[in-house]
Amino acid sequence: MQRQFDDVLLGSIELFCLAAELGGFTAAAVAASVTPAAVSRSVARLEQRLGVRLFVRTTRQIRLTDSGRLYFEQCRQALSQLAEAERQVTGSQAMPAGPLRISAPTPYAHYRLLPMLGEFRALFPEVTVDVHISNRNIDFADEGYDLAIRGRMPQDSSLVARKLEDAELVLVASPAYLKRAGRPTSLDDLARHECIQFELPSTGKHIPWPFMRNGEQVDIATTGGLGCTEDVLGVATRARAGAGLVQTYRFIVEQDLQRGDLVELLPQHGGTSRPFILLYPHARHLSLRVRAFVDFVMERLNRKAQTQR
Repeated sequence: MQRQFDDVLLGSIELFCLAAELGGFTAAAVAASVTPAAVSRSVARLEQRLGVRLFVRTTRQIRLTDSGRLYFEQCRQALSQLAEAERQVTGSQAMPAGPLRISAPTPYAHYRLLPMLGEFRALFPEVTVDVHISNRNIDFADEGYDLAIRGRMPQDSSLVARKLEDAELVLVASPAYLKRAGRPTSLDDLARHECIQFELPSTGKHIPWPFMRNGEQVDIATTGGLGCTEDVLGVATRARAGAGLVQTYRFIVEQDLQRGDLVELLPQHGGTSRPFILLYPHARHLSLRVRAFVDFVMERLNRKAQTQR
């Protein structure tokens, strides 16, 4: 195997990544205990080698070009893997450490994931956690994420998929809406009600509402003049304000139901759910911080499920 990277080049990559992370040559220089000129020379050396501009420079700031952003994500991941390999070989990492990047959809992030992170950080204080809250699918390789939580099984065979839970769905409305519009007593009644719609970001289509009828699941296409896109929590907010009926996850509205701010409807047709899946790339040597997080989340959710039985 021929040598492709000398010590100077590897050092230049590290300084480039520092400058990208910290948003400036001076900040990178301070962090690395070198001069800003040394950081600038390192970046220029990389740009000459690659034949592309990595930063757009102004008198006040720098920002990554599209090529620079792609190079940064790949280099950051490579440097992280090198550091992890060194820790595993030397046995110097008694506890998980380093950055952990997670992508999670809005409802699961706010009602499940974020409340857990304080306990996780208390157990593993050397792990820093960055949560990207979005309903769009991310690219692990291009965007540098360690884990993602999604609402469906992936088609990508390069990903490990662990089911976190089957989240129960519930049909709700506010007392004010029911006083105004009446209470549905059958699935057929949904056609005459204002049903708050959520549009799937991936398809632009409204999600049908699943119910149980005669022991089988049926998907009901509802209609309504109020819709939400991107943030599924918006439909629950509109229901609380008396805008109409909505089917959402029970964990989002369970406190509203307990207080009486929302009312559960058609419980005889309940019992449907949607899964949440934890995804991460296949790796022969999974980093300690990823392994620790996976074990932590699975154990906490399993404990929660046991207490709810």
